Amino acid sequence: MTERFDEVPDSTAARVALWRALHARADAPPHVLEDEIGLQLLAPDAGWEQRGDMDPAFTRPFRASIVARARYIEDLVAEQAGQGRVDQYVILGAGLDSFVQRRPELASRLRVFEVDQPGPQAWKRRRLIELGWGVPDWLRFVPVDFEAGGSWREGLQAAGFDAGKPAVVVSTGVSMYLTREANRQTLRQVAALAHGSTFVMTFLLPLDMADDDVRPGLEMAERGARASGTPFVSFFRPPEILGLAREAGFAEARHVSAADLARRYFKDRADGLRPPNNAEELLVASI
Repeated sequence: MTERFDEVPDSTAARVALWRALHARADAPPHVLEDEIGLQLLAPDAGWEQRGDMDPAFTRPFRASIVARARYIEDLVAEQAGQGRVDQYVILGAGLDSFVQRRPELASRLRVFEVDQPGPQAWKRRRLIELGWGVPDWLRFVPVDFEAGGSWREGLQAAGFDAGKPAVVVSTGVSMYLTREANRQTLRQVAALAHGSTFVMTFLLPLDMADDDVRPGLEMAERGARASGTPFVSFFRPPEILGLAREAGFAEARHVSAADLARRYFKDRADGLRPPNNAEELLVASI
């Protein structure tokens, strides 16, 4: 049976999953993240590594950024859970995130809420069951039809989220597709969660600020997004996104740059692999 386009992962989610797998296959160890779960879920045709959007040389800095942000978030979740500060983890726009499957010893001590569009999420659930991972009780799928005005806060509560307890909430690779007002609204909604909660969000800097070696790739991605009907509409300089976070009600907000991630995860690499400067970076805000 042919699957409808709205019942499978979107192209961005699939590309991110394959870049994570490509890091383990094309880059020398030590690997920042070992993740081939998304590759197994997608089961692409043989030779997928030769696709234009997978070219190992061209995608090198971008896959470094993808695995660096994922590793940083998981380290933060592990730290806060280990200190007993949180036992709820919310992934907005979860796509093919594989935290639960790769880190069951940590995930099983949490309640993990994956928020995504209903069709792709149902596809992921089916594939997890088909491949033997299943859906443990502590993984809660939260289908929200954003295009129909669905509320992720309401979806979370229906799935068993405890609004009186702190949580780590993350949103990666999403902010550039949202208007500035929609990003403000997301920040306000997260800032209204319980004291002790933390929000980690990626944001894209203006393309003219990117390093020369990655700017053509970012411009190509921007053109592709526009052509597919999902254009990049929001870019932020670090002081702007920090200001929006504080305005939304966060007590603390800091910018984690690509340089910070490079020092933490790519130090002393012989191959020079590292995330690009002034491309997609992180906001970390706490309540």
